[in-house]
Amino acid sequence: MAAAGPNLQTRRPSAGVDDSQPDVMMTRPLPRRLLALALAAALAAPAWAQSVDPFTVTDIRIDGLQRISAGTVFTYLPVERGDRIDSARAAEAIRALYRTGFFDDVRLDRQGDILVVTVTERPAINKLTVTGNKDIKTEDLMKGLGEAGLREGDTYDRLALDRIRQELTRQYNNRGKYNVEITPTVARLDRNRVDLTITIKEGKAAKIRHINLVGTEKLDEEQILDAWESRPSNWLSWYRRDDQYSREKLSGDLERLNAFYLDRGYVDFSVDSTQVAISPERQDVYITAGITEGDQYKVAKVELAGDTVLPREQVERLVLVKPDQIFSRRLIELSSDSITATLGNIGYAFAQVNPIPDVDRGNKTVDLTLEVVPGPRVSVRRIQVKGNTRTSDEVIRREMRQFEGAWFSQAAVDRSKIRLQQLGFFEQVDVETQPVPGTPDQVDVVFNVKETTSGSFVFGVGYSQLSGLTTQIQLSQSNFLGSGNRVAVQAQRNRFVQRYDFSYTNPYFTDNGLSLGYHLSYREFDNADFNTAQYSTTSRIGQVVLGLPITETDTVSLMVGADSNQIFVGETYSPAPIVDYVDALDQRTFHAWRAELGWQRSTIDNFLTPNRGTIQRVGLEMTLPGSTAEYFKLSYNFSKFWPLSRHLVLNTRVDLGYGDSYGDDVTRNICFTPPTWVDHDNNASTPPVYTPGPAPSEPCLTTSPDFERTVTASGLPFFENFYAGGVRSVRGFRDNTLGPRAAPRPGGTAQPMGGALKTVGSLEMYFPSLLRTPTARVSAFVDVGNVFTDVDAFDAGELRASAGVALVWRAPVGPISISYAFPIRKEDDDELERLQFTFGGAF
Repeated sequence: MAAAGPNLQTRRPSAGVDDSQPDVMMTRPLPRRLLALALAAALAAPAWAQSVDPFTVTDIRIDGLQRISAGTVFTYLPVERGDRIDSARAAEAIRALYRTGFFDDVRLDRQGDILVVTVTERPAINKLTVTGNKDIKTEDLMKGLGEAGLREGDTYDRLALDRIRQELTRQYNNRGKYNVEITPTVARLDRNRVDLTITIKEGKAAKIRHINLVGTEKLDEEQILDAWESRPSNWLSWYRRDDQYSREKLSGDLERLNAFYLDRGYVDFSVDSTQVAISPERQDVYITAGITEGDQYKVAKVELAGDTVLPREQVERLVLVKPDQIFSRRLIELSSDSITATLGNIGYAFAQVNPIPDVDRGNKTVDLTLEVVPGPRVSVRRIQVKGNTRTSDEVIRREMRQFEGAWFSQAAVDRSKIRLQQLGFFEQVDVETQPVPGTPDQVDVVFNVKETTSGSFVFGVGYSQLSGLTTQIQLSQSNFLGSGNRVAVQAQRNRFVQRYDFSYTNPYFTDNGLSLGYHLSYREFDNADFNTAQYSTTSRIGQVVLGLPITETDTVSLMVGADSNQIFVGETYSPAPIVDYVDALDQRTFHAWRAELGWQRSTIDNFLTPNRGTIQRVGLEMTLPGSTAEYFKLSYNFSKFWPLSRHLVLNTRVDLGYGDSYGDDVTRNICFTPPTWVDHDNNASTPPVYTPGPAPSEPCLTTSPDFERTVTASGLPFFENFYAGGVRSVRGFRDNTLGPRAAPRPGGTAQPMGGALKTVGSLEMYFPSLLRTPTARVSAFVDVGNVFTDVDAFDAGELRASAGVALVWRAPVGPISISYAFPIRKEDDDELERLQFTFGGAF
């Protein structure tokens, strides 16, 4: 074996894996490394020339490989067998191998005419972990690390890690966190592997202590800063985080400052300087902006130019800017948007309006020309849907109001997006309009959807303060097998109800949108623990529901069904009005043919978490003539969402109900044996023992009034009464406890009876950005309401009110609602319950 010859070329070994010292990162490949390689090769070349003559390579041997194959090295090595190598070729070979990024060290040696390439491989990243990050999501960090060359399985590059550290520091500085610490830790493993951990200590964001505008003379500085996203620390900063400095946020505020003045006619306004000062401890920020306001200008003349497509008079009506008005960039933008939207609705998808101002600084006026460039009229070639892994394509396409082959309409595309959001199947819906290459008069419309959970299976979970622990098996699917049909099956049992339900709805039973649904239910219900009048029922219900959309936002519905309701009452525990009603009809089982006519309008923007829009519903339900009890119920529900800002959404809600009988009152005289009261111990503090008489009987065999009473059945049946109070009504009061009460017997406890008139209203302020998740919302509310025996009994002074906070979370196992309310208008005998919650929604 030939002895090792002299060293041909040596590259200085790297310092190894030492990340204790912070370094500066760059997002571009560093030229310094290549310069170092060239310098090393240049310095080594004279040594090669002096010690060894050039030679012809008869063979090449690679030493030091562990993970990388020799074939990979030969691919990058610019020297082959038979080549003549000298110092220049050796330097070129070293540079080529270093450029691969696979090696920490490369050395060329000669053994006879054999070229020996000795390499030290860089370690592979076995595991990559990021901890301590809150402001930047882990998935976003991992994506950025991968793009920079740091991912599990890749070769570890310390220079890439340095670049990442500097880039992360820059990003956190832009978010106002100047004390951020980013510490990488590298743990060596066997087989030339490393575990890489990046620990981030974000620290607290620097807070804005003062904003100073220098040069404000004509407009109020406080009014100007009201439009800014950046503000000095205030009592709402804990929620809005508006006192946290960031460079991007300040840039946006300076643009708002410019828009603020231009909207008020200050055409010559300019921001002359911006200075941001930070305290030595890097916790406080002071912002100063120097501005020049200039003079206020008016509009002298407004003209339309270009091809308006539509009659010029029609387009002129869309222009909000008029002569002699104060110049306003906002009105110009609104006029331009209105024109482009109108043209976009008739196929001109790429229409533009270019405002051309002609400023007369002498007269302080602006002549404005709006140049309309309609572009080509385009049709829709294809509508594509992406991201629907469960929902069938047909379910999505039937909601489309933009059609393939038709002229493009922005209004139709926007309406299609809203209809998809209202389905409740998708967490997010985005729309793209893509020009067709080579065809300027066609576009493709792409709907990108992100599906959300539209069904649930629950076994043995459910709890509320009212019903206690609920054991149930519930299978519900709003998008059954991706068909858009709704199916629900439930078996439920708790301390007062045993219930079995099945429902099925096909929202597109016909192609024109006629819906058809079925509902079957069996229920045994014991009101003894339900905070209502005590009686028991066994109900059997069968219903068919039809729905027909009459406009884009309006739907009418018709329900027909039959039900049987068996009532169990007792004179010892049921209130007297209930016993009298049942005795008057001499019925324990109420049969009914039932019908309900309803109308609903929905303009909300999102089914799951609406931020704007209105929901209204009017319903008339009645039993048909021939039913055991003939009555009707009217209901009206109204809910409107007002987006006050990106931080606040106001919901105003009204829930009204009224019911009465439409048949004749039923009156009977019944005979009974009076109950007896026996006081055994003659103790006034102990109530006497109550012994009820036997059940009523007919005919009456005596004419004594002591053994005869008159009972009447009138108005809305007691089992159809409205109730109020609780987490879905007036929070802070126990469920169903508001309104009239009645006692079963002398000395008994009065029980809530409900009423034929319900009046409930609410103001609720949602804070959508507080939790930063679309599945949960925090709100503050004021609830007002009560129920009354009938319309004549209504008294505004009897309304109850409460205020508090609430959390609603759409958890994977079902909706969870928690509220804490403080009654602000109550009576001494009201039953209060400040903390209320429900786990699992209504079936």
